[in-house]
Amino acid sequence: MQKNFLTTAKIALILVYLVIVAGAVVRMTGSGMGCPDWPKCFGYYIPPLEVETLQWNPNRDFKKGQVIIVNESLLVATGDFTTAEQFNTSNWSPYAKHDYAVFNVWHTWIEYINRLLGALAGLATVILALFSFRYLKKKPLVTLFSWLIVVGMAFQAWLGATVVYSVLAPVRITLHMLMALAIVGLLIYLIKIVGPKTVQQSKTISLKVWVGASLVLTLVQIVLGTQVRQFVDDQIVLLGDSAKHLWLQDPNLQFYIHRSLSILVLITNGYLFWQMKRNNLGLKKIKWVMGILLLEIATGIAMYYVDFPFGSQPLHLVLASLLFGVQFYLLLEVFEREKRFKTS
Repeated sequence: MQKNFLTTAKIALILVYLVIVAGAVVRMTGSGMGCPDWPKCFGYYIPPLEVETLQWNPNRDFKKGQVIIVNESLLVATGDFTTAEQFNTSNWSPYAKHDYAVFNVWHTWIEYINRLLGALAGLATVILALFSFRYLKKKPLVTLFSWLIVVGMAFQAWLGATVVYSVLAPVRITLHMLMALAIVGLLIYLIKIVGPKTVQQSKTISLKVWVGASLVLTLVQIVLGTQVRQFVDDQIVLLGDSAKHLWLQDPNLQFYIHRSLSILVLITNGYLFWQMKRNNLGLKKIKWVMGILLLEIATGIAMYYVDFPFGSQPLHLVLASLLFGVQFYLLLEVFEREKRFKTS
């Protein structure tokens, strides 16, 4: 029972992180509107490979909900029919959610893969929730949090739809990212409380406030980072893809706060690393934190001083989400250590 649940929880966690990676690639490539509708893509469960699929032609079969592009607008089939020799407007209705009507096969399939990974992650969490019924009597919180994750995944899917309908509104993108991190946190919590104890009993000092503060700082940095990313996206629209050296020539206030806070994050986690090593606490995750943090800072420096080398933007975001996960696990370990020390 425990093995099946833990394995499923870990698979779900990996899939959620893959969704975060895919989302970062979507942002990097500008593929967020690759599928302008939701949950289908241009009205298809498997999106088209060529623009001809989205063009009207005589004597062609259409299914209800399938989309075509006419005069830079999306039209949706109102029913199942075969087209005649002349275009019949009564068979079509304008797409009402937004007026974005562009087809780029690469953008479409990048966004589709993102959604496909999201569906797989959602399925994994449902299986996890079903396994959790075995804990209902002995550990009811496991069942409760497992089903809370399912609800969170459903809410995340709805958020994804609103991101598309809003044509990538920055606030909704930020909420989408924060919800993903909340799901990551819940999965890590389940893995921690169900899995074997990893912290051995020993003398300890109270570091939970520092670890908690470092986690909060990371969340603040992620929120600020999404705002800086939106500023960069706006600069790309104004200056073009080739003017990378100008994207941060005159940055906004959020950029300066984001850059300055990175120093505080490094100092806070450096202090934690020193204290844990000095007191022989054996919490190995702090080494992971420092390694990820240094890589995170390196990618930030590369974007600013080396003009956004390829892959630096999605890597920066993925590292931030990994940092959050490891810090949250470390926080759980610190609480476990202090609890066991007090009850010994």
